[in-house]
Amino acid sequence: MSVATETPPVRPRKDRRLIPPLVFLLVLALAALGVWWKVLSDASAREEAADAACATAEAAPPSLDPSTVAVRVFNATDTAGLAQTVAAELQQRGFVVEEIANDSSDREVTGPGEVRHGPAGGDAAAYLGLFLPGAGSYQDTRADARVDLVIGPEFDRLASPEEVAATLTPIASAEAAC
Repeated sequence: MSVATETPPVRPRKDRRLIPPLVFLLVLALAALGVWWKVLSDASAREEAADAACATAEAAPPSLDPSTVAVRVFNATDTAGLAQTVAAELQQRGFVVEEIANDSSDREVTGPGEVRHGPAGGDAAAYLGLFLPGAGSYQDTRADARVDLVIGPEFDRLASPEEVAATLTPIASAEAAC
């Protein structure tokens, strides 16, 4: 009696194929990578949009009570009585008009007009600028918060209260989102 200690050699299985499962796993990994890429890019796009809205809200003119804004109205056109007409309309809207006169400065005013102010009147000037779209802004060295509205040669009309409100509404919603 003889004992066989040798085992027959193991033949490689020819029916086992590794390529299809590897391809499946590779496609699955690429799909997962694509999903994560989309999720992360959407999150960064939302964050960028929120940052842009907050930056817009910070740069936007404030919504003030017109009775807190002291305005001097000057006429830099050849049209007589224009400063008086504009001042009357501003008073109807609640602004405090302190002076009405012709522009005596040497500055050349172009476009619909110019809003002149000192450093303390920056917010008031930005708010008043909503009522005269297209008006330029000029900061001088005055110490008080008084603002000058200088009517220019291309002046047509002041913005309506609805137009001003329409301008301030998106700003308020942007501020709320921040």
